[in-house]
Formats: sequence, structure tokens, C-alpha cells
Amino acid sequence: MEAESPDPQSWVEVGRASYVSFTSFRKDGTPVSTPVWIAPDGDDLYFISDATAFKVKRIRNNPAVSLQPCDVRGRVKDGAPLVAGLAEVLEHADTPRVRRIVNRKYRVMGTIGGLFSRLRGSEASIGIRIRKP
Repeated sequence: MEAESPDPQSWVEVGRASYVSFTSFRKDGTPVSTPVWIAPDGDDLYFISDATAFKVKRIRNNPAVSLQPCDVRGRVKDGAPLVAGLAEVLEHADTPRVRRIVNRKYRVMGTIGGLFSRLRGSEASIGIRIRKP
């Protein structure tokens, strides 16, 4: 199934999901999916990643991504909406704002994740913004 430009309802549904299968693409076009916490703010969706994660490198090479609600292990249910997006690795200075956006949705778990991230150092995590294509 190929991701389409998101209709407003599908985009909202993806933003409300507890976990989202985030798919980015290798240089050869091979899709790589991983479950992430994602949170909406305005028309955009945000998440935090380890700054050295391969998904961050893939986004820098190709901003085209797809998103689909999933469970904690990345398993997607039949009929879950699949939407296309354009991802952007933000500056480290934007990461605290992205963390606040994510923490609004995930509250206690987001705060705990943020504490572990801060213990690793301020450059360990980076914010990712996804917008509609």
C-alpha cells in the first residue's frame, strides 16, 4: 500500500495514535519502519529521536516519509490510515520545544523519557517535524 497525500481526517487520526509506524527510506529506496511516539501541534506532527539514529540520517538524505498508526511493536492493523509526509530534522535548539509538544500528549511517560535523554546530554536527542506534502 502506497502512502497518499493525507486527507485531513487521516492526518488527525495518525496524530492521535499512541504509536505510529514511521517509515523513512534508504538511499536505494528500501523502506525502513520503526514505531515512534508522535504528537500534533498545529498542522504538523513531531517526535524526538536519538540524534545518531539511522532514521535521522535517512531523513537528511530523503525527507519523504510515511506514517501509519501501529502498536508498540510496530504492528499495523488492517485498515489503519497510511499518510505521506515530509520530515525535517530540526536544530538542537528546537528540541526542548518539541519535547514539550510530545510531553503534552504522553505526560508521565514523555517526562520520564526526557529525563533519561537529559542524562545522556543535550545533544543526544533531536526534534523531528513532519508536515503534509
